[in-house]
Amino acid sequence: MINFPKIFKQDDSSSTKLLLPLLPLRDIVVFPHIIAPLFVGRTKSVNALTEAMNKDRSVFFATQKSAGVDNPAEKDIRAVGTIGNVLQLLRLPDGTVKALVEGKHRGRILNFKKNEDFFQVEVEPIIEEELSATESMALCRAINESFQEYAGLNKNISKELLNTVSSISAPSKLADTVANHFSFKIEDKQSLLETISLNDRLSLLLTLIKMEIDIFKLDHRIKDRVKEQMEKTQKNYYLNEQMRAIKKEMGAEEESLDDLQELEDRIKNKKMPKEAEDKVKQELKKLKMMTPMSAEATVVRNYIEWIVSLPWLDVSKAFINIEEAEKILNEDHYGLEKPKERILEYLAVQSLIKKVRGPILCFVGPPGVGKTSLAKSVARATGRKFVRLSLGGVRDEAEIRGHRRTYIGAMPGKIIQSLKKIGKNNPVFCLDEVDKMSMDFRGDPSAALLEVLDPEQNYAFNDHYLDLDYDLSDIFFITTANTLPDIPIPLQDRMEIIRLPGYTEYEKYHIAKDFLIPKQISRNGLKDENIQFSKNAILTIINLYTREAGVRNLEREISSICRKIAREVVKNKNSQLFRITEKSVAKYLGPPTFRHGQVEDKDQIGIVTGLAWTQVGGELLCVETLIMPGKGKLTITGKLGDVMKESAQAAVSYVRSRAECLMIDNQFYKKNDIHIHIPEGAIPKDGPSAGISICTSIVSALTRRPVYRDVAMTGEITLRGRVLPIGGLKEKILAAHRGGIKRVIIPKENEKDLKDIPLSISKQIKIISVEHMDEVLSHALIFNEGDNLFKKSDMAFDLIPGQVQQPPAIKLN
Repeated sequence: MINFPKIFKQDDSSSTKLLLPLLPLRDIVVFPHIIAPLFVGRTKSVNALTEAMNKDRSVFFATQKSAGVDNPAEKDIRAVGTIGNVLQLLRLPDGTVKALVEGKHRGRILNFKKNEDFFQVEVEPIIEEELSATESMALCRAINESFQEYAGLNKNISKELLNTVSSISAPSKLADTVANHFSFKIEDKQSLLETISLNDRLSLLLTLIKMEIDIFKLDHRIKDRVKEQMEKTQKNYYLNEQMRAIKKEMGAEEESLDDLQELEDRIKNKKMPKEAEDKVKQELKKLKMMTPMSAEATVVRNYIEWIVSLPWLDVSKAFINIEEAEKILNEDHYGLEKPKERILEYLAVQSLIKKVRGPILCFVGPPGVGKTSLAKSVARATGRKFVRLSLGGVRDEAEIRGHRRTYIGAMPGKIIQSLKKIGKNNPVFCLDEVDKMSMDFRGDPSAALLEVLDPEQNYAFNDHYLDLDYDLSDIFFITTANTLPDIPIPLQDRMEIIRLPGYTEYEKYHIAKDFLIPKQISRNGLKDENIQFSKNAILTIINLYTREAGVRNLEREISSICRKIAREVVKNKNSQLFRITEKSVAKYLGPPTFRHGQVEDKDQIGIVTGLAWTQVGGELLCVETLIMPGKGKLTITGKLGDVMKESAQAAVSYVRSRAECLMIDNQFYKKNDIHIHIPEGAIPKDGPSAGISICTSIVSALTRRPVYRDVAMTGEITLRGRVLPIGGLKEKILAAHRGGIKRVIIPKENEKDLKDIPLSISKQIKIISVEHMDEVLSHALIFNEGDNLFKKSDMAFDLIPGQVQQPPAIKLN
């Protein structure tokens, strides 16, 4: 039973209420059983202590919710606090009071009593529950063990305090005493004070002690690590100083000074922008103040070396001779007129203007067409150095911009590294495989290239390592790619796209004859008197042993023949001339690897020769249609893409709309099944250009009229029968010529592309341009003499809505 002071009052309901002066506390919690010194300066607080001393020294201690409030109100003071006594009061000269107080019991504020001089509150003492002896002993033992563990880590805990805590048997007093000697947060101490249940309070205290022990251990580990690092640094400094003293005695110190002097002389003699010069002088000054063997000195020295080694203002003296440049380009490459023309235009402009920004060209084409080798020829034609950087598989932005100097082993990006290697600031810079870049968490290299390839920005390219603006505007950038869609749109916008569509059979023949064969004869140790290729042999290798847009495989096959001839020369030890003919090619290369489409043997019903474009050139495309009794099912096979299937459906719809005019049964689509097939079913096919071929095949099968076997066609069809333009016309006509086709039907709007067809081929093939499907049928289908395709009253759909026009005369041969 608690013995309350005399001023405590007990009512009939057995609850005790006390009227006590209140002392608000800041940043401290006074626990029961604890004696604590307090410094009091606020007027109301001093008055409260004076009132307590004048009576029975009893006072109520309560912590403020916020320590920053100087004049707390009732709402700023926590409700649970400690009932205690003032043991001693000492007034200081500055007006403040030093008080020694002792906590007695927990209490709770019930009401605030109105008092102008100090806070006066009505308090209810909190009666604590009693634990069982077993439970009490277990919790006290856990608290003691934890406190002893903490005392082993914290040397500020005295043995006397440790003994005092160990001797306490009352759980409540033990909890309050231990909590008072820990630097818990005020909120945690207040929680311990407000926790009435002894079991909960001891558990909370045990948790807080464990946390404090973990923090203390971590703090010790960090301090030990820092101390160890400092000792290591001091040791290194001491050893470096010893080494310097030894070197000085041996005369080696002078060598270090000579290195710095040499570096300073290089800086003075190097031509560079003022910004770079100021930066490197500042770094040199820093280097002179450092210990030569320190890690930081090595970083600074490497940085200075990089700046001094770069060709800031060093350029190749480019000769500008248009005729000579054109001659060099033609010597190295056959064809490729558009890129050659663009390069000569640049040289012409440069001859008129002294300072012109380097162009940024992008060569797009299939593998092996000579994109990279053309870039080398540009360097030779312009008298510049050549540097190549492959971007295939690059996925780190730092490969372009470099790493910042804070990283260990940091270096500039590949652009700056390449310029240092080449030693000139105006090379022809080939960025190979620009479409093969990828991105990951380290950044997007294609985004970093935006600054490099932008003529409005690359005069001040900022590498992360250099942290200086570097002028790239004099560089002739050439990028290469296989496919344009894989290049980001913003990057495409900064480059001039020049397409290299692939070589024709005619061009491949001349490349093999003038370039590849002499090159492989020389590489394989042969001479012109050892081997000779006929024209038909070269064409056989091109058509039957390679299928590519470029000439890489063609060169391999020629090399294979040369190696076999070299073996024969060594074996027979004679200078016999080996003639490679069309028939002897199979002897050296084996059976043909490929076959190209050839014209059909005879005119057939439902079979039309179409034309297709692939990355390795043009191909003949056979379209077959069968009409069978059925219920109107349309079957389309041959591994076709969605666009090609839609073209077939559009062709069927056109035929249905023109059935009466074409003298076809109006109900054919209900009584018959139509099967459209395009052979070589393992090869994916797509695109709209087979539209008129499919339509012609359907009409042929329905009207039972054969199709001319020597006619090939290409064009997109609309529902109204209009023939729309297509792409890849040059490759398609070359494929037709190779396959023995005599006439090719093309859309009228593609006539502008006929200028790209070699004259020797255009003379051998008759080109028929059409605007409407009716014209296609009149040129492709075979009729009996005097027969007509359409009824006399037939009117073809006009291309202008609301009008009709008479179709062209369709007299049959």
